[in-house]
Amino acid sequence: MTTMKDVARVARVSIATVSSALSGASYVSPDLKDRVEAAVRELGYAPNSIASGLKRGTTRVIGLIVPDITNPFFTELIQSVQRGARLAGYSVLLCDSEWDIERELSLIRMMRAHLAAGTILCPTGADACYGTILDAIGPMALVTVDSGLPTGGFDAVQLDNGLAARLATGHIIAAGHRRIGMMGGPSHLLTARGRLDGFLAAMRDAAVGVDPQMIRDGGFREDGAFRACQDLLALASRPTAIFVANNQMLIGVMRAIAAAGLSCPRDISVAAIDDFPWAVAFTPSLTTVRQPVGSMAAAALDMLLARLSGRAAEPRRIVVDPELVVRNSCAPPPAEYLRAFRSGPPASHMS
Repeated sequence: MTTMKDVARVARVSIATVSSALSGASYVSPDLKDRVEAAVRELGYAPNSIASGLKRGTTRVIGLIVPDITNPFFTELIQSVQRGARLAGYSVLLCDSEWDIERELSLIRMMRAHLAAGTILCPTGADACYGTILDAIGPMALVTVDSGLPTGGFDAVQLDNGLAARLATGHIIAAGHRRIGMMGGPSHLLTARGRLDGFLAAMRDAAVGVDPQMIRDGGFREDGAFRACQDLLALASRPTAIFVANNQMLIGVMRAIAAAGLSCPRDISVAAIDDFPWAVAFTPSLTTVRQPVGSMAAAALDMLLARLSGRAAEPRRIVVDPELVVRNSCAPPPAEYLRAFRSGPPASHMS
């Protein structure tokens, strides 16, 4: 294997000059730099970044841990982080925790062991799972995106989840719906709790009663939402509209509606959090609340780079605003429902 010593021999310079020419750590004359670069091309030399990292105690690598690389939200986040990191001179080591907290903690330790300069993490566990998080992270810089960590000692970028839920639910209510279901996520996740709180707040502000059996946990997964929505649609008095708390569950909900022989929005209206490219390809096109994923990725990377350069002091938390994208999946409820509702709305409520 070609070494830096071989490059120095072919270029007729010292090893120190080769190191300086390749790293830019100190000035090297144009003539010597040209000789080093010519030798590198001739020999096909590739610097050993791991060995260099061992000397410095870090590398030009940023870790990125997401729970589901197939989810369009995380796919866009990955692309945005990689693009920004490349411009800043870093590579990205991507890992999928698969919604498994033990795997997530193991991946954090792996990033530290591989001397990642810092890591961007999308947490998946309950608060109690992070009791040893400081030991796992050690001195490595960490920024969380989407959900957060209970310690509060790390930089974080989050959506205003309550506002996102209120926008979607408010749009449904404005269409005339009063028997509204919600397809939510796991209660241990900050994002799921925020979206449930926003849904309840919108219903309360509009003086609309909430039937507890109308709120289901789809696990933020397509298949989980499909099964939960089947149960929801099998109720004697099913909802006329459903608020869905993320895009993967939205696909499951639309599958369940079709499997039940119902039509959206004629029989049932749908609005969800998380816009995604296929939302306009559905029939009908889907009303969603869009997250500014590119801005979230840029903010997370900026905070991480600021911490790596020593420019950051106290941990910061950035909350970004969502945007309602109105399409065709919401319509007024069926006329027969309105007649029945005027006779007497559902009596079951929750606060």
